[in-house]
Amino acid sequence: MSILTGRTKIMIVEDDTNFGMVLKDYLALHDYDVLLYRDGQQAIEKFEPGKFNLCILDVMMPVMDGFTLAEKIKEKDHHVPIIFLTAKSMKTDMVRGFKIGADDYITKPFDSEILLLKIKALLNRSETIVKAANEQVEFTVGGFKFNSRLRTIEGFGKTQKLSPKEAALLALLCLYLNDILPREVALRKIWNDDNYFTARSMDVFITKIRKYLKDDPKVELLNVHGNGYRLVVIE
Repeated sequence: MSILTGRTKIMIVEDDTNFGMVLKDYLALHDYDVLLYRDGQQAIEKFEPGKFNLCILDVMMPVMDGFTLAEKIKEKDHHVPIIFLTAKSMKTDMVRGFKIGADDYITKPFDSEILLLKIKALLNRSETIVKAANEQVEFTVGGFKFNSRLRTIEGFGKTQKLSPKEAALLALLCLYLNDILPREVALRKIWNDDNYFTARSMDVFITKIRKYLKDDPKVELLNVHGNGYRLVVIE
């Protein structure tokens, strides 16, 4: 995935022309480059990997609904953040959206400033993850050296080989070093799913990573109840 340069480009797919234009103009006022499409088919024909920094999709649309469009977008560009807009607040729809890989979900009518804050948060997170994925492969965690490409942890006279998912999870924890890695972020970025069974599977991987790091008393991998995990290096 290429990292876009210049103004941040956002795709809006909304069949309500008036609402779509208002939203487009509002985001343009905040220095975003916005392209508006009226249905999913039109949007997917214009979508290319690396072309957009973020997508805002209405759920209920003619020709192709937002869920189907999101699935097709994720097939082309797994990393691009997606926000769903909907007039419905049904839990089943929200669950379906998140399982597809949506990063957030907002119900109409909504506060435009809240949407703006969500966009900024997702763009910041996405930029950090994509940049690290493209550039940074070596991390220092206390007394350990971790290479995410080789999937190895070296330190205290040992070299440990990690599985692909263990390496991906540890790399994500390193990106959030000393901060909280939300569970849903890890589940969607690595497993592309956030159901109960996948979450339990991730807990097993967390336990394995904790064992790999146990030789350094200054390194802790903490469970933050109700939020996620925190990889901490004590100075």
